[in-house]
Amino acid sequence: MDIKTATALRRLRLVSAPEAVSFLILLVCSVLKRTTDFDAVPVMGAVHGILFILYVIFWADAWNRTKWPRKTAALYFVLSVLPTGGFFAERKLRREAEDAVIAARARKEGTVNA
Repeated sequence: MDIKTATALRRLRLVSAPEAVSFLILLVCSVLKRTTDFDAVPVMGAVHGILFILYVIFWADAWNRTKWPRKTAALYFVLSVLPTGGFFAERKLRREAEDAVIAARARKEGTVNA
């Protein structure tokens, strides 16, 4: 895996958890808006919107660089629209990055034919 691909995956991984947290907070703010006088929806909506846009941009970049199959790319996109999906995306991306590092080290040591 080249450095640009690794960077694209890292950016996607780093934005996925905050995007998921902002989605959950936005849901809580929506409930509070309807049940109390507390109205943080405009602020949290903007924060979540920015994080979601970043996620989609980073997702597209990662898909372009990694050449994921459509199923994998669709999975990561669907995870972005589920309330806790970002946490699963982050964990899966971290495992994928760790596997790539292990494979690169094995190739470098000559234990796996490239």
